[in-house]
Amino acid sequence: MTVRHFGLTRRHALAAGGASVMVLGMGHSANAQMATIRQGYQTNIWGMPTYYLMKSGALEKRGIKFEEFAVPSGNLTMQQMVARQVDLGTYAGQSFAIGHDKGGLIGIAVIEHVGRTARVMSRKDLNITKIEGLKGKKIANQTGSSLGNIFVDQIGPRNGLAKGSYQEVRMDVNNMIAAMAAKTVDAMVGIEPYNAIAEAEGIATTIMDYSSVDSMPVFMAATPDFVEKNPATIVAYLQAWRDVAAEFKNSPAKVSEAIYGFYTSKGYNMSKEVFAKALGTVDVNPGWPQGLEAYMQKEAEVLLHEKKIGAIPDWKKALRPDFWATEIGRAHV
Repeated sequence: MTVRHFGLTRRHALAAGGASVMVLGMGHSANAQMATIRQGYQTNIWGMPTYYLMKSGALEKRGIKFEEFAVPSGNLTMQQMVARQVDLGTYAGQSFAIGHDKGGLIGIAVIEHVGRTARVMSRKDLNITKIEGLKGKKIANQTGSSLGNIFVDQIGPRNGLAKGSYQEVRMDVNNMIAAMAAKTVDAMVGIEPYNAIAEAEGIATTIMDYSSVDSMPVFMAATPDFVEKNPATIVAYLQAWRDVAAEFKNSPAKVSEAIYGFYTSKGYNMSKEVFAKALGTVDVNPGWPQGLEAYMQKEAEVLLHEKKIGAIPDWKKALRPDFWATEIGRAHV
């Protein structure tokens, strides 16, 4: 399934109803007091736009202070938010639905689409070219994440790989390259830049990426208490995201250089060219996609069937397009 990414339509803005009026009345102004944000982010490529947001100065420009909370996966960020350890964080649709089910988390915008960043890869020496060829193999998977759930519940079954026909090895994506190199697993369900590193080092080859199955919108989510207490901060925060998206579009070399240092400081060995290619698979385009609620409804139905959530979310409570509508309105004043 694919979500088309466009700006917020009049219909979406009107759907927010009274909440939109509240936000417009309390939106960002020169005199508004900005809250300090406890910002969660994941250290794979999905979290790097957020990392760049914090390093770009766009938040400070709007008087927003922040604290960083880095973890290997969006699923862990979601768990931190459910425990109220962080205020804002990004993760893909299925993790967002689980986070809303467990902790009432609220989507304030879609920040990026990451379907091209996610790949199913096999060890190069095995010469596996199809998903069904993974029967009986050990597959490293970030179980419980959106990445992992989509593979187990959708990609595998649709391509002749039934549950139970392979051995799932639970693993964070940052540990998968070493496992593939050591041949303790036969395949991995990975994210950039680890996919690009594995390919460049001759360890793995790609069977398929996720883009043909799911564009994978990534939410910026907030805890309900933060939303209730800090609407002006959220609007200013989304303005900062608009600036960052412009830099990703207009100055990709500058952005890539800034983020490349994050990985080299962690000991990852890859060329700037390999990293720039990996980062280029992330579509950073903040906003509110058309068809998002229908997309999330289908994702939630899969999760409910698999007993990963207790009920289909009330999307009027879970999704708040009014914050982005306010940001757009102020951007054109």
